[in-house]
Amino acid sequence: MSDSFFLITFATIIITMDWQQLISNCRLGQEHRHPERHDDRTEFKRDYDRLIFSAPFRRLQNKTQVFPLPGSIFVHNRLTHSLEVASVGMSLGNDIARYLCTKNSGFNDTLVPEIGQIVATACLAHDLGNPPFGHSGEKAIQTFFTEGKGANLQTHVSPEFWSDITCFDGNANAFRLLTHSFKGRRQGGFAMTYSTLASIVKYPFPSYASTKKKFGFFTTEREHYEHLAERLGIPQLSAEKGQERWARYPLVYLVEAADDICYEIMDLEDAYKLKILTFKETTQLMLSFFDETEQNRIIDRIADEQLTDPNEKIQYLRACVIGKLENECVKTFINHEKEIMAGYFQGSLIENIAPRQQEAYHQCTKISRTRIYRSRPVLDVELSGYRIMATLMELMVEAIEHPERYYSQQLIGRVSSQYDIESPDLETRLMAVVDYISGMTDVYALDVYQKICGISLPII
Repeated sequence: MSDSFFLITFATIIITMDWQQLISNCRLGQEHRHPERHDDRTEFKRDYDRLIFSAPFRRLQNKTQVFPLPGSIFVHNRLTHSLEVASVGMSLGNDIARYLCTKNSGFNDTLVPEIGQIVATACLAHDLGNPPFGHSGEKAIQTFFTEGKGANLQTHVSPEFWSDITCFDGNANAFRLLTHSFKGRRQGGFAMTYSTLASIVKYPFPSYASTKKKFGFFTTEREHYEHLAERLGIPQLSAEKGQERWARYPLVYLVEAADDICYEIMDLEDAYKLKILTFKETTQLMLSFFDETEQNRIIDRIADEQLTDPNEKIQYLRACVIGKLENECVKTFINHEKEIMAGYFQGSLIENIAPRQQEAYHQCTKISRTRIYRSRPVLDVELSGYRIMATLMELMVEAIEHPERYYSQQLIGRVSSQYDIESPDLETRLMAVVDYISGMTDVYALDVYQKICGISLPII
């Protein structure tokens, strides 16, 4: 019997999530505090503001999205991408909130109307855990332990911890960044609301229960997720040891959809700006999301607006496509609300939209994989980034293995005091290294690499 059959059967029998329980403004680590408020912001808006003004969010401006950080032509970085995802997420969430409140007027006096703000905030946070150089950085951390000098550490740590670091994933790292109490930090980390935190856990299971090397939280944060799931009424689909997993929190689908829409369509625009795709190719890809009538209407509007600049035309088409995909994802969520709330909806929203838009999206994905993600600038960044990250991991792990050495002491001295890198526990020290390196920006990682390898010296 397949896992999917078990999950569907199990979910159909006993699972039903409740919107009023799912939307909670209780804060992790501050469950018993009721601070005075001096303004009219909701707790979810406070989450949003807290992220906007945070150092991890600011660091996204120097983390690669797909293409190298901008030179003469500006392309997206993780910061601009996250802001755009939050904008689309706000629209998706607001549309779903209106639908729910129309269907059940009693929701108007609950926290359900705040769904748009919750989704937007989770969208801001969804990439916070990504290491420098994106997926190349993730792979460098993973392979240091599976193929590099870190492989000899397997017998010195628990199987669960080993699974965490050999499958290191930015999604799980974002949840850790927001919830872990680093040294000197308050209980609950960022002390975000339950609903915001649950909305970023795309894969609600630990690394050792994953079959696709994607997971939602490290072993160190498992208790946090279990606490959220219990309080929000997120059902556990399997409690069998080694196969533990929970139903997806419904708002995760909206965060995921906003991300899917933005990265695919904005990558096309960036590829056009960098002359990887021609104007004709980009136009055809974007118009393919619409039927002939809609295409003619869009073309007529471009003429009416007297848009003659090719860049302006592409931007207008991009806006039309994002609007179309946002509407289609809302329809899909509404049409499948029962399965989503029962915990057995399969796939993402974008994978279940109308055939025309789904086919157009898949064509864009195919072009991205063959023409964009394999382009020379992208490959160069991946190769360089991998080497930088692999070297940093090797040197820092060697330092914590042999802290008595002079050079090790110098390296450890560079690390921020919030990371418990001098702990007597090996797993804690290893995780401190991963926290330190994964939190770097591309530029800072390059700078540290050059300095500790003696390639450059600081100018005083």
